[in-house]
Amino acid sequence: MRKYTAEICEEDFGKEIELYGWVHEIRDLGGLVFLVLRDREGFAQITLPKKVVDRELFKKARKLRRESVIKVFGQVKEEKKAPNGFEIIPREIEILNVSDAPLPLEVTEKVPAELDTRLDNRFMDLRKPKIQAIFRVRHAVVQALREFFDRHGFIEVQTPKIVSTATEGGTELFPISYFEREAFLNQSPQLYKQTLMAAGFEKVLEIGPIFRAEEHNTVRHLNEAISVDIEVSFVDHEGVMRYLEEAVREVYEKVNERCERYLGWIGVDLEVPDTPFERLSYDDAVEIARKKGEDVNWGEDLSTSALKLIAEDYGGYYFIVDWPTESKPFYAMPYESDPEISKTFDLMKGWIEIASGAQRIHKYDLLVKRMRDQGLSPENFGFYLETFRYGMPPHAGWGMGLDRLMMAILGLQNIREAVLFPRDRHRLVP
Repeated sequence: MRKYTAEICEEDFGKEIELYGWVHEIRDLGGLVFLVLRDREGFAQITLPKKVVDRELFKKARKLRRESVIKVFGQVKEEKKAPNGFEIIPREIEILNVSDAPLPLEVTEKVPAELDTRLDNRFMDLRKPKIQAIFRVRHAVVQALREFFDRHGFIEVQTPKIVSTATEGGTELFPISYFEREAFLNQSPQLYKQTLMAAGFEKVLEIGPIFRAEEHNTVRHLNEAISVDIEVSFVDHEGVMRYLEEAVREVYEKVNERCERYLGWIGVDLEVPDTPFERLSYDDAVEIARKKGEDVNWGEDLSTSALKLIAEDYGGYYFIVDWPTESKPFYAMPYESDPEISKTFDLMKGWIEIASGAQRIHKYDLLVKRMRDQGLSPENFGFYLETFRYGMPPHAGWGMGLDRLMMAILGLQNIREAVLFPRDRHRLVP
């Protein structure tokens, strides 16, 4: 019977099982050979006493190379000194594929490697249990988000990633050749999410890629990222902020429930954040940074250095709310009582922005005015603007970076750690 290493228990003692995996380590003590087999769930010790196992099998084991792929058929034996309290005495070892030597990357992590070297050899890096655990947690995060929004009546959608115009009117776009025309990789599903509000979907969720041609080279930026987006009709910005904070809290709860082993591999003790998250106004954030010596002009975005100073007082999750209207995209709703301030928010974890959202403008004339105020041509947004002329409901929404959320949950120092095959300014392979 085939099993994963983590499935072996006391009930299997004395029984014969089948394991598949990689040769993680080999120790040859002359009359005794130990193999450590690694599969996606952990490790198993394969013990070959020379006087017990078949002579040819013993010879085969001594010649095995690390990271070769093998099938082991043998008897489970209790052994308290072995990892997990058992060992396998093999009757058969089949070599499914022999690994070349030397290895391009050390999988046992006895020899540390720089991140660039690891990413160059990502398939080997991903064999490390600690690294693979990141993506087991990531799977649980996505699963928890889908469950949360499904329970709250959201419809999951997939919007186009090839578009004819900029989502936010910016220049940070990747142009592509689309038959006889130029097109772009989409920065955000924003325009389509809002269109679906006009279509009457009321609550939508999308988890999908976004592309931004930003020439950043930082620990928190990527040029291809996964965004978690929602849009909701008949609510304001406060309503979607509540969805955001409760979704994040539930993600922590589900990861704790479902990923105890993997969190242990990474060495993370996950504390579920309390809700509601604290609200910090943009004005107060500017004041904190200024008092600590940072030169911040009102109306500008907050620099990394300013955010790091603010994070000295706000280390967990918190919202920065009520941003200057001019600092946010054209579709952000200004306050009626003070049009210079918008109904906008950023969700922060320490100094890193995790999500950004707003109540949207749903009136055609105001939306056109805001486009023109920001130097945009309404003629470039034809299909989008049409939806506002025929009964667009009030609505709000946000977009959250899944990769940044993973950084926050696991305390990763570089966003590339959270992505299987990251794409940044310098990396297009593997």
